[in-house]
Amino acid sequence: MQEITVQQLKSMMDAKEDFQLIDVREEYENDICTIGGELIPMGEVADNVEKISKDKKVVVHCRSGKRSASIIQMLDQAHGYKNLYNLKGGILAWADEIDTSLSKY
Repeated sequence: MQEITVQQLKSMMDAKEDFQLIDVREEYENDICTIGGELIPMGEVADNVEKISKDKKVVVHCRSGKRSASIIQMLDQAHGYKNLYNLKGGILAWADEIDTSLSKY
């Protein structure tokens, strides 16, 4: 599985690269803190596959990286995605290393 660090993601954001950021956490988690990803909760991904690009880099994140890794494996196996990157450490790593003002839960 391809992974990306929070520093790499921050560089991509700062450079305004063309990529898609998907947040697979639940809505209540997104309400606590967000890094601006498109919210598609884990349980709804299978019904919203068409919203996930196959034409550009897609970074998938959750709280710690475990749920997003599961989603990436499912999308790869069931739908043939090869352009997905798991955010290593999830939003917790982002809060620790990039934006310490984010609420951790």
